[in-house]
Amino acid sequence: MDLQTSSMDVRTYRAATMYEALAMVRRDLGPDAAVLHTREVPARGWWGWLRGARQIEVTASAGVNVPSRLPQAACGPVDRTDTTVASGLSVRRAPANHTMAVGAAAAPWEDQLASGLSDEVRGRLNELQAMVRELCRQTRQGGPRDLPETLFRLFTDLIEADLDEELARELIERVRTDASDTELADPVLLRARIARLIESELVTLGPIPITPGRRRLVAMVGPTGVGKTTTIAKLAAIYRLKQKRSVGLITVDTYRIAAVEQLRTYADIIDLPMQVVSTPREMRDAVRRMNALDLILLDTAGRSPKDGIKIQELRAFLTEAGADEVYLVLSAVGAAKTLVQTAERFAPVGTTGLVFTKLDEATSLGGLLPVIRHSRLPLAYLTNGQNVPEDIEVAEPARVARLILGLESVSRG
Repeated sequence: MDLQTSSMDVRTYRAATMYEALAMVRRDLGPDAAVLHTREVPARGWWGWLRGARQIEVTASAGVNVPSRLPQAACGPVDRTDTTVASGLSVRRAPANHTMAVGAAAAPWEDQLASGLSDEVRGRLNELQAMVRELCRQTRQGGPRDLPETLFRLFTDLIEADLDEELARELIERVRTDASDTELADPVLLRARIARLIESELVTLGPIPITPGRRRLVAMVGPTGVGKTTTIAKLAAIYRLKQKRSVGLITVDTYRIAAVEQLRTYADIIDLPMQVVSTPREMRDAVRRMNALDLILLDTAGRSPKDGIKIQELRAFLTEAGADEVYLVLSAVGAAKTLVQTAERFAPVGTTGLVFTKLDEATSLGGLLPVIRHSRLPLAYLTNGQNVPEDIEVAEPARVARLILGLESVSRG
């Protein structure tokens, strides 16, 4: 870990973890330090560059007064400054850009910081706005302000797992309220309690149920490029080759010829009937021709969540198909805010479950929890690679919770 100091008493700290960086700030600048910016940067030295090592960089100051952006109603009139005390570290939250303006004009060091950011575009910006904020409930109730060291470390772990600050604070506060003194003193027990809290919020569907003599139709919807076609191929292989069920494929992805040919290749390899439809009426006829099968898997064209007309067109196809389940397929690589908005835009088509893909490509999975919370959709499947049919698993609450917290590997191999 290292330290850089400027003439304006704006200091930059680097450490292997967020916890270590904040501990340096707390030790050097005291409890009134203002955290101005945090990000992830390449480690210094040829060895760090060669191995792709990363460090956490925190910019802080003991002499900058950051105006509050928190609405007064949030915490009442108790404190006009947006301040958090965590294990003795007071952090005033900067605005949500990469630098901070004090008053009406920018501070002299702001331009220096901005130019420094543009030079390191390879660093994945981990914009937190603030690491910790006044816990409003504690302020109103006049409770103790300092977080125990174990909770402070757990908070930084949640942030590094890519949970947003508000959600991380909520989970920490729930743990602090409910945990026993023994648990509060044990980091392992605290992580287990956090995992159980997240697990309690998860609802899963289990594998697609097959009832003898009754056809089941499952549709996959979602944006372009999230892996709908590959997910359908994996499910088709599992149910046809492993479970010996009769399976058929229907695609309305006529916008991308390559997607149709990809699905046709899978159908030929697995020896499945396949229909390509371009109108709702053709959809009705295709389903009728496959009505004697155990399972029909419906592939749809990727739609932009912002294109309301295409979403309504998709809804018409699904209505004619009479889908039993409509799984919204989302890439785990996407930003949490984008995923939440996508789930909202696809809700009118009648989504009934979630499938998260590309877990193996995501650097962290904390962003999945806001989507699950806001959409209130149960989880169906997770995928973690391109191999058919190996890289897919039925979602299980305990495993998903541990994946979100980074406590378990995506690969089970």
